Amino acid sequence: MLNRFRHPLVAVAFAFVLTLPWIVTFASYGGYMTVHPGENIAPLTTVIVAGLAVLGAAFLLAWGAETAEKDVPRAFAIAVLAVLAVAPEYAVDALYAWNAGALEGTAEGMDNANLAVANMTGANRILIGIGWAAIALFTVYRARTHTDPAVERRSGVLADVVTLDRDLAVEITFLLAATLFAFLVPLSGATLSGGGPVGGIGLLDTLVLVGLYVMYLAIIIRGDVDEEEVHVGVPAYLQSWSKGPRIASVLFLFAFSGVLIFIAVEPFATGLEELGLQYGIPEFFMIQWLAPLASESPELIVVAYLVNKARSTAGFNALISSKLNQWTLLIGTLAVVYSIAAGHLGGLPFDQKQIAEIWITAAQSFFAIALLTNFEISMREAVGLLVLFLSQVGIEFAIIQTVSEPQATALSIDVLYAYTAIYLIIGAWLFYTRREALRDLLSRTMGSIRKTTRSGSAQPEQAD
Repeated sequence: MLNRFRHPLVAVAFAFVLTLPWIVTFASYGGYMTVHPGENIAPLTTVIVAGLAVLGAAFLLAWGAETAEKDVPRAFAIAVLAVLAVAPEYAVDALYAWNAGALEGTAEGMDNANLAVANMTGANRILIGIGWAAIALFTVYRARTHTDPAVERRSGVLADVVTLDRDLAVEITFLLAATLFAFLVPLSGATLSGGGPVGGIGLLDTLVLVGLYVMYLAIIIRGDVDEEEVHVGVPAYLQSWSKGPRIASVLFLFAFSGVLIFIAVEPFATGLEELGLQYGIPEFFMIQWLAPLASESPELIVVAYLVNKARSTAGFNALISSKLNQWTLLIGTLAVVYSIAAGHLGGLPFDQKQIAEIWITAAQSFFAIALLTNFEISMREAVGLLVLFLSQVGIEFAIIQTVSEPQATALSIDVLYAYTAIYLIIGAWLFYTRREALRDLLSRTMGSIRKTTRSGSAQPEQAD
């Protein structure tokens, strides 16, 4: 009898059960746009029910990605996982960008444009400041009681490190390229009209950033299928199926979990926002930090699951891939959505505060990549990432709670530029001291590109 409850399909069924309360709630209210926490449903109820659905969908998504590794390169399977896991973030930002375009030229339209940028930068900084840091710390903590080949013990205070697979060179290099270009984004669409917007995300940014991600996908999809990874539990069971049913199961898990995450995370985030308003947290602050934290939760759950299975490399691959697609596709598509809503080609405008937000986000990414240049991250470095992120957010929150406008905005911008300088100085120093590691990183990336190019051109000759 006990063996029946240990069957992998029992775990799958349990994950599906977690999603059922939200599916029933969603259907009873008539669909995605009719569930309004705080209006027709209690915020706390939404947070609990939608949160359980996100949890269940995250496990289904992780199992689908692991099963897919039998048929496609691991990096590509994880890239698909990353896109699906952050789909709600795309939806929220697209909504603000659409409203900005539809209300172009109005104060409300400008507010929506600023919210789109704030939500995007908040999500990106959370992914590194909390995601990368917390997962690194969790990996080392878990290794104290479970064997994890990715964790290396070293003498000293917080000196233990998580070592990364050097096959992640492609992801890290493309993220570095996107990060360097991101510093130029506020300048490419800049306008300097009196009292008007002073920055913008233009269609040139779309071409460059989306182009980078397409190039990345073209490289990783030609990689080799990794047959050395040993899976257990649900992925191992599904991988034992014949190819047709196995692929069908992967597609179903991806589709089901992707749709559930899409329809559950936005109400989940809205419910959290409503709860926050009850405790006096400013709306703009919640849209930049609380809503993105909710939308990033599926991916953090997936990565924690992978780390818990001693698959730390796959976990960091997912984190880096998510950062890459948010830092390219998410930014790049905002101008497209804005243009469609506005009815003409144009760029998403934003104010001086959002220029500072983009630059600190790019600087944080620059610093984080410098940490990974040697394919490892220590507990000390992870704590540094976390402390820098939390202290900056904490200082800004204190400012907006104690200082009135417009002084609060001016002080906030000063804080953002100060932290930008800190990130850039430390990052530049790390790149300089690790210049040999940087050359090795770039060399490995070029080697991977040449390898996949050769394998791609040789595929027609290998047809059977």
